[in-house]
Amino acid sequence: MATQAQHKFWLKVTALVVGSFGPVFFLGTMAATREPARLTMDLLSWPIDGAQRWLDADTHFLSALTGGFLLGWGVMIWCLSAFVHDLAPEPVRKCVLYGVLAWFTLDSAGSIASGHASNALFNVLVLLVAVGPLWRPARG
Repeated sequence: MATQAQHKFWLKVTALVVGSFGPVFFLGTMAATREPARLTMDLLSWPIDGAQRWLDADTHFLSALTGGFLLGWGVMIWCLSAFVHDLAPEPVRKCVLYGVLAWFTLDSAGSIASGHASNALFNVLVLLVAVGPLWRPARG
């Protein structure tokens, strides 16, 4: 079982995992820098086949929104680790865990519903990395 210090460290890992997708999708808002976002979507909708072209203005707008939400969520998790965890470690752990589980559930269901079940499989991997030892309360 993990310690409070390990949980606090893992919250920063979770913040980086979540927040790292923000700049990728932000870059998808502009033609000159959209390739990382397009490639990410191509990878997540396996197999890599170039079907995700990222050309529509609506896609660019959705990419801006997604990038902002993900970066903001990552920063919030980092700040919970830095400013709140020592005061309320168990509530912080639960909040982040429940947030990641909510993301996993809705994102995976939406991926399956939209014909991209492969992303639900990738989500399992992201879920395991993002949650790490946060599954269980820390000892002592």
